[in-house]
Amino acid sequence: MSRKPKKGYFVKGKFVAEGSELDLQLKAELKGTTESTKTDLKREMDALQDLGKDLLTLRADLFKRLQLPDQLVDALAEAKRITNFEGKRRQMQFVGKLMRKLHDEQVEAIRQAMDEQRTGSAGEKMALHVAEQWRDRLVAEESALSIWLDHFPGTDVQQLRSLIRQARKDLDKARAEAAAAAEAAGPDAAPRETGKGRAYRELFQLVREQLASTDKAGKADSDAAADDEEADDA
Repeated sequence: MSRKPKKGYFVKGKFVAEGSELDLQLKAELKGTTESTKTDLKREMDALQDLGKDLLTLRADLFKRLQLPDQLVDALAEAKRITNFEGKRRQMQFVGKLMRKLHDEQVEAIRQAMDEQRTGSAGEKMALHVAEQWRDRLVAEESALSIWLDHFPGTDVQQLRSLIRQARKDLDKARAEAAAAAEAAGPDAAPRETGKGRAYRELFQLVREQLASTDKAGKADSDAAADDEEADDA
């Protein structure tokens, strides 16, 4: 894998990479703040080693997308295999050393990948939002079922009808119970949250899976069409 040239400068014929230990030491000498910079350097080294530990838990698809240097990939794989505490500690120190050789762009890409694993990508969040909208619409609107089936004819109609019917019953029951509880508690009581029930959750899961399978099918058709175009061009 080709790598971008490191940013830096030359001192007495020797290349000094920006952000390296030597770079920080030279800047410290210029500023007369050696001890302060050593502390900053130690903090940066610890942060990169911690980020290396996080990489051990990163999902395989996100890890592969990073296209990290082979030496770092092998070092992380070895760290996963080591069970001895001291051995693992030494290996993670080595990982931290390799992490310090990465470009700033690569380090930022790792942080973004970890954040995506924790919170989900923008696409995943949007997919969840769309599934929630469809679920609520199917429960609230009688006409929504026929509209859904027009878009997703492969859905199990019997299962879908059953879940919608049960979700409506559960919701009506929960609302009645909440209203009775509110009346008994008096006007100053805090409003009681309305429960949704198991069918409501299962309906969401069915809708989400159907949307996901349709997206995959659409992507496959698009890829196939692209392959056909390339074959025609050839």
